[in-house]
Amino acid sequence: MNESTNFEKLSELPQSLIFDAFEQIKDIEHELLKSFDDLRERKTEFRDKLRGSGLLKHAASLPEKQSPTTCGIDGAYAIDKLLATDLVVVGAVAVEGFTPPSEKRFWPEPKHFVQIGIEPHHEDTLSIFRAGMIGKELILAQNAPHELVLLDGSLTTPLIFFNQGFAKAKSFPNTKTSEWLAKQVREFLASYCYVLAPQRNDRQWVSVVKYSKRKEIIRELELGSDSPYDDRGLLSSVLEAGEYTKPLPIEPPENPWNLNAAFVNSFLDDNECTEINRLKDQVLDYLKTIHVLYYRPRVYMPALRLEMSHAIVNSSHRLAIALQGVKDQYGKASIMEPYPLYMEDRMVKHIAQVLAASRHRISQNLAENYEGEINDVFTSLHSYRTEQGR
Repeated sequence: MNESTNFEKLSELPQSLIFDAFEQIKDIEHELLKSFDDLRERKTEFRDKLRGSGLLKHAASLPEKQSPTTCGIDGAYAIDKLLATDLVVVGAVAVEGFTPPSEKRFWPEPKHFVQIGIEPHHEDTLSIFRAGMIGKELILAQNAPHELVLLDGSLTTPLIFFNQGFAKAKSFPNTKTSEWLAKQVREFLASYCYVLAPQRNDRQWVSVVKYSKRKEIIRELELGSDSPYDDRGLLSSVLEAGEYTKPLPIEPPENPWNLNAAFVNSFLDDNECTEINRLKDQVLDYLKTIHVLYYRPRVYMPALRLEMSHAIVNSSHRLAIALQGVKDQYGKASIMEPYPLYMEDRMVKHIAQVLAASRHRISQNLAENYEGEINDVFTSLHSYRTEQGR
């Protein structure tokens, strides 16, 4: 939805409410201006702290590299809550970035995954399908034939989605849905391992975290846990174009990483379960090796939080490829994220339209073949609410 469309929707609100809101933002403007001035005045202080701590780096000091081939991976889900059932869709899409002129690499179709299902009303349906969505994203990421593969979100997000989906699948009353997930767990975890611990020097997987309130850098600078800044907000003002921070291990959670895939025992044989447990242990070990850095590719861009394997950050050659590839994917100031992630974000946010079109087609086909009262068809397939996310 573009900005003009958003402004048009203001006409549906009471005029007095809008005026009241605009009056209240005057105090917000004052607070923001004060925080901007404070950060500007302390910029030199923060840069000196970064430099003194050995955290301030410049991409120009890395080995010079040609522009790598790049792609981005993202997914989305949506559920149509109908009168009689739920109609669910999950999808994952890969979008190739700006390609170097000499590139002749071919990536055969499909560069996507989609799964549509009819499920009985249940609050856990989305959690299970969302685990499948993130798993398919990882498979696409593993199979991408590019030097740099950009993932949307944190490298820890798949673990969160898997844990939620696996826990719900264990008690989900419809075994068809749980079985659908169980039969793919081994492949999901194998791809996750591949992304977390890339062995080939010509392949880099990097996660771009859009929103983060992490304070790893703040703590390294000893600014105090009560600092009003978070890492990305501070570094977007402090870092100059082309600068990045020294890679640091990702901050571990309060409780150790955990992944419970016991629900697969009801659907798979002993050998398959043993292999899944082995892969699960590998994933938990590899998560401890994730490193994070902040990089400001261009002057008109904020600092980016990038997460990647220690195998990448420990090699100046591979790190140079990653940073050069990220920088190459910024073509204009109005796009605030790497081009392939921007394009796929525009694509997957419309995943709910697949449900609308599918429901329309189902309605037509049932109306032609149903021998009972036709009103039953349209009433049962009426959508009361659509939920979606990415």
